[in-house]
Parts: sequence; C-alpha cells; structure tokens
Amino acid sequence: MAAELNARPVGGTETSWCRAVPGGTGITVLAFLLSKSPKMLNLQTALHKIQNSHPILSSRLHTNPKTNTFSLVTSPTSYVQLKSFNLSSTLNILETLANPSNRSVSPLHLICEHELNENTWQHHNTADPDQDMFFASIYALPGTTWVLVLRLHVSACDRTTAVSLLRELAGLMSGRDEGKEREVVVKKKIGNKGEVNLGIEDLIPSGKANKGLWLRGMDMLSYSVNSLRLANLKFKDNKSARFSQVVRLQMNRDETQRVLNGCKARGIKLCALFVAAGLIAVDKCSKHRLDYKMKYGVVTLTDCRSSLDPPLSDHHFGSYHSAILNTRTTKGGETLWELANKTYKAFASSKNSNKHFSDMADLNFLMCKAVENPTLTSSSSLRTSFMSMFEDPVIDDSSDVQREAGMEDYMGCASVHGVGPSIAIFDTIREGRLDCICVYPAPLHSREQMQELVDNMKKILVDCDSNV
Repeated sequence: MAAELNARPVGGTETSWCRAVPGGTGITVLAFLLSKSPKMLNLQTALHKIQNSHPILSSRLHTNPKTNTFSLVTSPTSYVQLKSFNLSSTLNILETLANPSNRSVSPLHLICEHELNENTWQHHNTADPDQDMFFASIYALPGTTWVLVLRLHVSACDRTTAVSLLRELAGLMSGRDEGKEREVVVKKKIGNKGEVNLGIEDLIPSGKANKGLWLRGMDMLSYSVNSLRLANLKFKDNKSARFSQVVRLQMNRDETQRVLNGCKARGIKLCALFVAAGLIAVDKCSKHRLDYKMKYGVVTLTDCRSSLDPPLSDHHFGSYHSAILNTRTTKGGETLWELANKTYKAFASSKNSNKHFSDMADLNFLMCKAVENPTLTSSSSLRTSFMSMFEDPVIDDSSDVQREAGMEDYMGCASVHGVGPSIAIFDTIREGRLDCICVYPAPLHSREQMQELVDNMKKILVDCDSNV
C-alpha cells in the first residue's frame, strides 16, 4: 500500500525515454576529473543529501511485464550504488578500450564513453521489476587523480537537472553545503500521484497542447513521410552492434566571444549558428556539388520549466525538456549567417506556435515506433535527425567552487546510439570558453569521420566574421 501511494505512472515523454534507454539512448553521464582523493564516506553522504533533496533520484523504475508499462516508485530510503575501481581495474578497462583511434583521447574522455555504454536498464529482471535510476562510480588513475562518474536514467535527469546536480555536488564536496535546500514537490489536483514530481504533460498550461484530430493525423503523416526523405551523414557500418562515442569541440575566450557577439548583433541564438555550421560542414564532408540541394532533420531541445503551470525552477529535478523538429535545406552559395538566420526563424516560429507542447505526443509516439521498427528509418540506422542541439547553452561560472572540491575538468552528456541524431551537441560556456561534448553512434559513424565533421564546424564558427 505504501508503494502504491508513493508511485505514479510515467508520463508520455518519460515513456519514450523508458522505451529508448534499453537500446542505448537516454543514459545521462557526468564524469569529473578529481585531483583530491575522494573520501568515500563523505561522498556517499553528499549523494544521500542530494537524493533526500530530490525524491526522483531515490525513486525506482517499476516495469509491469504484463502490460509493458512503467511507473516511478519513491524509495523510503536514499541509496545510491557507489562502485570503486582501483588503479589496476581502471587500467584494465582503459586497455580494453585502446585502439588506434583512441590514442589522443584522455582517460576522462574514455571513462565517460565507457559509462555511456554501461546499460543497467538493458534487461528487465522479472524477479525484481524495480530498477534504480542513479548510479555512481570512482575510478583511480595514475598520478593521484581519480574520475568520479554519475550515471542516471534520462527520465529522471535532463540537462538542467544534470547541471544542478553538478553544482550541488561541487558545493557539498567543497564544504559549502549547496545541497541542503529541499526540492518542493509539485502536485496538482489530478489524482493521488505520490511524492515523485509530476511529468511534463501534467504541467502543460491549459490549451497549449491542444490539436484537432485531423491536424494531428496530418502532422503525424508529415513527420513520418518526410523523415524518409531526409539526408544523413554517410553511414560507415550499419550492421555491427552500436555504442556511443564522443568528440569534444573547445574554443578559447576570444573565439567564443566573437561567435557570441555575432549572434547578439543579429538577434539569433547560438543553437542556430551551430546548426548552420553543422549543415555546411556535413555538406563539405559529404562532398556534395554546390548546386545540389539536401534536406536535413534538426531537433532543438528546449527547457520548458519556466513556461509550465505552475512554473518550475532549475532546482526541480526530472525530465522537462521538449523537442522541436525542423527540416533545413542546404544549397550551394548560402553563407553561414544567412543559413543561421533561416534556421533561427524556423525554430522561433515553431516555439511561438507552441509546437514544443502541441507536437510533444506526436514526436514521442514516433520515437517509440522507430524503436520498435528500425526498418522505418534509413538503412535501419534509427537516425531520426542529423543533429540535435539545446536552445540555450549552459553558462558555468562556478570554477572556484569546483576547484575547492578538487574538480579539474568534467564532461556531461547522454547516449544516443539507440534511436536519435547522428550528432548530439551538449554545449557549455565555462568561464567564457565554449566547450561542447558531441555524442554520436559508433560504428554507424567512425571517430575519424566525426572528428573531421567537428573540426570543420569549429573552423566555420571561428571564421564566422568572414562568413558574411
């Protein structure tokens, strides 16, 4: 009875993540490079404090095998499985990941990739249908350094949650006790749904998600038919088992400021400029003729917290992002800023029309159908778009607190090798420097191929002043 009172069915968006995660899309990873020896008891205490402040991190995902449905069940006690790998174990793991394409990749980078592919949710145990949502691991490295990794199910942890989790953990580890504020659980009069935060669908303002049956049917048909006509980055190997890999795009302060100033002067957001650079770069990598038109799918993820009813703060953990899918056509002769302006206008128009709410159910349904029927996608690749971006970058100016906690560097992203884009970009501006974690499905795409794509994107962005 207690479990029933502290449980609720997952919402539509959460359901799509629950369907996607077993295949390898939707595993959030935060990996920290530490220069201070982590005290296991203190770290465990810090993680428990964060769980106590945010009930969804203590919840378990319950699977009903008869109906193939999911529920979130609040655990009465906070508990996170904290694994520890000594130096020998860590080196063995790194050795298994060693290959020519990984020679220049740091241990932090490799461990982040390793954790992206540790899929705790891949197989349902019928004897124990409840699964934890939150895991933590410590890896010892040579030279008195360590990597701390937090791994979470995306239905409990979108990017905003991951950023808040980073800040709270850094505060607790530095002694500033940033995790002491307890999250206020939002409830609405829609039945007894327990103490787990409500899903995004239950908080959409009245009328914002309305769509007539005929219009919904037409939109569903349009999305599904158009997806078959979208171009993709060339696939290298669409037969072998897939896993997620990462390439990193970093800029210095001057380069970052030049890019941001260009966006500000034109009244567009960084996401549009990134998409434009990506589209120009993919055409260059694919060696299309200048007069050859190509149509690509682009997904922009927007944090809906501030526009929900009631509005939520960044302190509310869970999955509250929604997607807007647009198609962009590239043709020879377009400049970077011209394509960026068109991209931003299309996105802004869709958002002003509330498509991030009204199309939510349609895109969730199509995502689940793609998971169940890979042949619906090009070459059974499960690629639903060329690129995904967030509407706004993360602004991280908390390096002082992170250094006090011994955090020298970090990487945060989510896996995409099940269903999703060819490249998912997680952008952060850290102390004025742009740092992007770009995740892609391997070996569908190779590291060399994606490194070339990202290098071309960076060159296009750095040269943005000349691309007018």
